[in-house]
Amino acid sequence: MADLDLRRLHLLREVARLGSLTSAAAALSFTTSAVSQQIAKLEQEMGVALLERRPRGVALTEAGTALLRYADDIDRTIDAARAEMDEFAGLRRGQLRMGTFPTVGASLMPDVVLAFRARHPDVAVTVVSARRGGLIERLKRRDIELTLLWDYPWERIEDDELTVTPLMSDPTVLLVPREHPLADAGPVRVADLRDQEWVVRDEHPVADVLSRVCRDAGFEPRVAFAANDYQETQGMVAAGIGIALAPQLALSALRPDIVSVPIERSPNRRILLAHLASRRLSPAGQQAAVVFRSTARRAQARRRQDPPRPVQHPGAG
Repeated sequence: MADLDLRRLHLLREVARLGSLTSAAAALSFTTSAVSQQIAKLEQEMGVALLERRPRGVALTEAGTALLRYADDIDRTIDAARAEMDEFAGLRRGQLRMGTFPTVGASLMPDVVLAFRARHPDVAVTVVSARRGGLIERLKRRDIELTLLWDYPWERIEDDELTVTPLMSDPTVLLVPREHPLADAGPVRVADLRDQEWVVRDEHPVADVLSRVCRDAGFEPRVAFAANDYQETQGMVAAGIGIALAPQLALSALRPDIVSVPIERSPNRRILLAHLASRRLSPAGQQAAVVFRSTARRAQARRRQDPPRPVQHPGAG
């Protein structure tokens, strides 16, 4: 069988759709003779009759019907290839799917999305939020192309299937009520906190951080309240139930009656950008990686100059 001529397949489809060689010729600005010759060549290439000539037009033979089914599949494949090449040609369309986790979903990630959309408004952006294990699983299932992750010095992400790029460092800070004696104390030593009671996120990495830093300082923390999220943590700290630890990036909305205090030798977590090592980033993914890096640099620079400020809620003085 000779190589298939896709133009002749298209011609066969038009003849079948319109029911006559003459109508197809008029629709495609060909002569009837030219259409007849091309169909004859296609039948010769396939080795079977594709059209049945009738007194009033033509109809597909059984072989012609089967061939057009393949032609439809070929057209869909070509359309998909063109759509993907359009993405490579200049981000004029396409989709970018990314992942994040809650404490940066309210701080770093919105800045990334806004900056990316400003540069590439025609690319649809989808963001999913999950815990670290869920984000890694979504990467490996190819549900998302890029994701933010985190790790601590004692629990580095080591996965040969991932390419991981550190973006910034996120220090752990101490949360105390505004009237607490430590509110204006400057960097505090964890060893000086042995008599304090604590509010901690239940079944959350910050609970592990608290246990580690307290044990390193020679004591076990006395947990007074297990909170579900950082908003609840702040509420209990403001009420005087206890003090708390939190990553600084989790404090984009700091209550006006709470103060964040730096900690000496604070355990820092790394904020990471990850993608599958075996997957070449799309043009949108490549551009997003650039935006992630630049946004993280700006966020780190702002943090050095301007620590988290309390959010003034309605009625707050």
